[in-house]
Amino acid sequence: MITFDIGADLFPLIACTLAAICCGLLGNFLVLRKQSLMGDAISHSVLPGLVLAFLVAAEINPSVMFAGAALAGLATVVLIEAVKKVGNVEPGAAMGVVFSIMFALGVLLIEQAAARNIDLDASCVLYGQPESLAWFSAPPSFGDLFAWRTIGEMPRQVMTLLAMTLLSVIFISVFFKELRIAAFDPALATSLGFSATLLHYALMIAVAGATVASFEAVGSILVIAMLVCPAASARLVSDRLLPQILWSVAFAIASGVVGYFAAIAVPAMFDRDAVSIAGSMTVVAGLLFAFTAVASPTQGVLARAFRQRKLARLVALEDLLATIYRRDEQGVGAAPAAQAEVSLQSHRLQSVLRLARKRSLVTGELGSLALTNDGRRVAERLVRKHRLWEDYLVRKAGVAPDHVHESAERLEHFAPAPSDGPEKDPHGKPIP
Repeated sequence: MITFDIGADLFPLIACTLAAICCGLLGNFLVLRKQSLMGDAISHSVLPGLVLAFLVAAEINPSVMFAGAALAGLATVVLIEAVKKVGNVEPGAAMGVVFSIMFALGVLLIEQAAARNIDLDASCVLYGQPESLAWFSAPPSFGDLFAWRTIGEMPRQVMTLLAMTLLSVIFISVFFKELRIAAFDPALATSLGFSATLLHYALMIAVAGATVASFEAVGSILVIAMLVCPAASARLVSDRLLPQILWSVAFAIASGVVGYFAAIAVPAMFDRDAVSIAGSMTVVAGLLFAFTAVASPTQGVLARAFRQRKLARLVALEDLLATIYRRDEQGVGAAPAAQAEVSLQSHRLQSVLRLARKRSLVTGELGSLALTNDGRRVAERLVRKHRLWEDYLVRKAGVAPDHVHESAERLEHFAPAPSDGPEKDPHGKPIP
């Protein structure tokens, strides 16, 4: 049974959810720009900036560490662009080179700090410590939460995440039009009078800010997941940007809430200790993406399979009608079952026959099929497209007459017929 303790769970849950929302919002534009790996690069590359800022300030100063992380994130973007241009490599390779070197530099700096008896732990950077946000003087009931005391005792990490989330919402709201245009067409954005490059760097600074705001509470693993998974899941649900952003927020909240409680409840079902909250949220985000990839009504695996099956049945139906039309045209008797099966290839013949009868396109049984008036009009239009395409491929594309049938067989189902043509196809058959 899941229990909620205000003191132990409230602020950690808020921190994890805010981190997921903040990263999920900005991640939409990384996914649209096909720069999802940039989030991974920045989340790793801000580590040396954090450590250097800590060493310079000699304490955990949020302002100094935020500035250090933002500078490190900006340096990462500049270095990636430099590696792409100087090394003439693809963007993914440039990101991989830069972020691995930057992260390694950060780990070395942590080890040097540890040698000087400074408390910095690399595992905290990876997994975070949301459990450390417990509220030891929490009120006993939810009714007592709505007081100024709650805000006054809110941990600094939660306040930072709340501020960064609000800044992300403001940034996206103010520059929504510019971000949308630059994500799809940077050249058009520049021609309209605003710098796509400057907007790119502003987005990267915002991603760096979200990363450092989330690091202390939830760690880099969750940051990387939330920059990609909610936005990628939302992209599978909607093709429009505003609904996609709203869906990404919903996926982020679901990942945060479900993942937080799953980290406690699922191990308890097997008499085990609670697992990493950041890891649990990441797993939930991945499962949500997997579910969306399968069940999305527009781009999911099931939806695509259904559309492909429906299209295959339609093509098979048209092939059946064309087969009967050609049989009648040649004056041959009833179309034998074997001929229909060859025309339909691997499609189920009985299913196609049921569809043809349902649409009142054929009458009779297999072996004595006949076209209705509607069926003949459909078949005639299909055969006309087929023969016009054969003529077009011979006259315009220079294809040999004995090589055009298969191409025309595919074109007749999907492409409009050429506008003009002779009375007969290259094989001497009349064009309806």
